[in-house]
Amino acid sequence: MMTTLYSRLWPGVKTLLLLLCCSLITGCAPGAEDQTDVAAGDSADERVYHWKLITTWPKNLPALGRAPEALADTLRLMSRGRLDIKVYGAGELVGAFEVFDAVSQGTAEMGHGASYYWRGKMPMAPFFSAVPFGMTAQEMNGWLYYGGGMELWQELYAPFRVIPLAAGNTGVQMAGWFNKEINSLEDLKGLKMRIPGLGGEVFERAGGTAINLPGGEVFTALQTGVIDATEWVGPYNDRAFGLHTVARYYYYPGWHEPGATVEAIVNADAWASLPADLQQMVITAAKAVNNDLLAEFTTRNARALQDLVNEHGVELRPLPADVLERLKATAREVAAEAAADDELAGRIYQSYQEYLRTVTRYHEISEKAYINAR
Repeated sequence: MMTTLYSRLWPGVKTLLLLLCCSLITGCAPGAEDQTDVAAGDSADERVYHWKLITTWPKNLPALGRAPEALADTLRLMSRGRLDIKVYGAGELVGAFEVFDAVSQGTAEMGHGASYYWRGKMPMAPFFSAVPFGMTAQEMNGWLYYGGGMELWQELYAPFRVIPLAAGNTGVQMAGWFNKEINSLEDLKGLKMRIPGLGGEVFERAGGTAINLPGGEVFTALQTGVIDATEWVGPYNDRAFGLHTVARYYYYPGWHEPGATVEAIVNADAWASLPADLQQMVITAAKAVNNDLLAEFTTRNARALQDLVNEHGVELRPLPADVLERLKATAREVAAEAAADDELAGRIYQSYQEYLRTVTRYHEISEKAYINAR
């Protein structure tokens, strides 16, 4: 059922029609005070589903933390109150890194986070969020929606009775905040850095020490010296965390997360309990949030970077070419090793790499050529 989910629900649907339908539904949506369960015997289509949505992000963190709130609000309006979702930030119901298990077990019907946090459970999970030196945001969207990636993602999560949906993207991130200059590979040795997923494994092989911390703990860890460096997202969210007040150097590019997809995950039993129209609304709303978050980050990151450099005196630095080359070579090794885990891992790796090769050739004469010409 899950491997054909998108093919059943998406054929022929056009974005413009979806947006028009959503606006019409929103215009006649009832207020929260009218959202009550119907009495026994009333139409089953009018049942109200009360769901919990748990996240890996601090409550109301700009962009990332507000994306699940936007998802819940959109679904409440689209469904005329029939799907009523309450959002909980990291640590309110479960810890940030316990979200996947909680949704799998049915403790919450829905979650919002990033698949690389589940690397210990599924070695190939990071491929559906961020692969070092891998796909950009638009390339990830292409692979997931039209290149077979979504079906593989559903297959990977199926044994855990969890259904994944793309629900946001950060775009290319920053390499992170450092309390010392990085001039060569030697400067990475012994460096303690908050960096999750495949990027963390690459960093360790390059001589550093990777530490996985939830977002809410990053500032204090950097301030107190528990870590020497950290990546988070980009200028907008990084400024919100105040990282510029506890680290001097801001490095780019974000080699470890070139287009990090964030996910909405749904418990399979909760999903099956929904009528078809509400299932369609969940898919539509997730896709809308996926597009909106990338647009927000693109705009707000550009403005926040100007503020960090011009108003706060942040020292913006590029990573040295030899450091990037070593990280790139190591990233290829790490990704290939993850693919050896089992037969499904091999298919995910092959699909990802084939799509990346094809889209890279096209972008050489489209996106890249145009940006260089511009």
